[in-house]
Amino acid sequence: MHVMMHTIYFLSLYLILVLFLCLHPLTILADGNSTTGIDKWCNQTPYPDPCKCYFQNHNGFRLPTQLSDFRVMLVEATMDRAISARDELTRSSGNCTDCRKQAVLADCINLYEDTIVQLTRTLAGVVPKAGAGKKCTDFDAQTWLSTALTNTETCRRGSSDLNVSDFITPIVSNTKISNLISNCLAVNGALLPTGNNSTTTADGKDFPMWVSGKERRLLQLQSARAVRANIVVAKDGSGQVKTVQAAIDVAGRRKVMSKRFVIYVKRGIYQENINVRLNNDNIMLVGDGMRSTIITGGRSVKGGYTTYNSATAGIEGLHFIAKGLTFRNTAGPAKGQAVALRSSSDLSIFYKCSIEGYQDTLMVHSQRQFYRECYIYGTIDFIFGNAAVVFQNCIILPRRPLHGQSNVITAQGRADPFQNTGISIHNSRILPAPDLKPVLGTVKTYMGRPWMKYSRTVVLKTYLDSVVSPFGWSPWIEGSGFGLDTLFYAEYKNSGPASSTRWRVRWNGFHVLKRASDASAFTVGRFIAGPAWLPRTGVPFTSGL
Repeated sequence: MHVMMHTIYFLSLYLILVLFLCLHPLTILADGNSTTGIDKWCNQTPYPDPCKCYFQNHNGFRLPTQLSDFRVMLVEATMDRAISARDELTRSSGNCTDCRKQAVLADCINLYEDTIVQLTRTLAGVVPKAGAGKKCTDFDAQTWLSTALTNTETCRRGSSDLNVSDFITPIVSNTKISNLISNCLAVNGALLPTGNNSTTTADGKDFPMWVSGKERRLLQLQSARAVRANIVVAKDGSGQVKTVQAAIDVAGRRKVMSKRFVIYVKRGIYQENINVRLNNDNIMLVGDGMRSTIITGGRSVKGGYTTYNSATAGIEGLHFIAKGLTFRNTAGPAKGQAVALRSSSDLSIFYKCSIEGYQDTLMVHSQRQFYRECYIYGTIDFIFGNAAVVFQNCIILPRRPLHGQSNVITAQGRADPFQNTGISIHNSRILPAPDLKPVLGTVKTYMGRPWMKYSRTVVLKTYLDSVVSPFGWSPWIEGSGFGLDTLFYAEYKNSGPASSTRWRVRWNGFHVLKRASDASAFTVGRFIAGPAWLPRTGVPFTSGL
């Protein structure tokens, strides 16, 4: 099916939603029964019942007069339900003695805290202040709402990892929060200007505009020793602290989070799990090079951790930057899901880093992320999650899996058609890792499979070595039709031995893009959009490619 059909499908959703929501207000205002009036608004959302139920049980609201008013009401309702879910999870944590349940609860409390943060950012951004206008674009709001929905899904999946679904599901499902967030996404999506996700400020340099001149110089320095750091980490005692987490904790205690805090990590192998938590913003980790500065851990699902919390490095604070170091998970292929790096840092950069593991190596969890000149190693679903992310000038290296297993590079987790998320691999190279080369003939490697129903991954102008299967893409489970009509997988002008699309899958959701105008929707300048976010990266291209 041509990409035009995909565009028509979502344009139809948009027109239907706008038509109903914009034509009904006068009828609603003339209705003396506020419950009946709000029902007419709720009926136009994907999940009317949770919407009606909330407002029928909460008196004192004013009927909306326009679509933007209804959006605010929906976000406020969702916030109320998110706070209730967070509080219930916290109460349950105090009475829980089971280690697996405690692990899941810890993740879920953190994720619901972040959901409250995302909803707060959305409300603060979309409600105009007198004389000041709005603080964000509708595209920003769609990113934050997408993150809120991803958080609820991650909580649910964590309980599945450790087989305690029966414990966590009743706590979070009673609030119907996922459905309420989907309603917010649909209504905010109707307010997005059609085809105008490309509002960025470009200067033709290698790094995003939001990076200051000082930070650009740090990123461009060839030697980390020239960095004027706020704190130095060194295993041999030559710095202020000996562990990376100790330096991150120092940064977390500073009073002004709006200024960049630079942590220089000297060469060495740091065996620790690190976490840059919410509200610990503007952290920059600089190492002595990916071969010299290595942060490594060995957590895994089979070792008793959720996938989310197995990460050697978990990054949540805004505007995180890493340069010149390695994130590694050494659990090995037999331990199942074992994350080396997990990022939900909005507007984050990973530059000249190596990310190494086997299954689930890199969790691009949520928000907007940019990877440049990075090496990424793994086996099954080793780039996964639901961020809006671009990999540019990266080298992606499938490695040797367990006997009988296949490699899958991406498992993108878009669960809602209005989430502005996906994985874009641009101007990169997909090559076999050294340990895979001797068994290339016996291991199949695919570019992706649909983790969720609306999975979205594109590969643009990338070199595809013969390691990639001629079919290109894999179903979630062999023989399953899950997501094959609703996903969006696409290729554009790739090169190399496996670049021919002659034998590619024939799914309705797979597209070979012919026009630059179609492919450019997934470039840095347009796909990761927003004021002062990620413009062009300096790689030679035309129309964003």
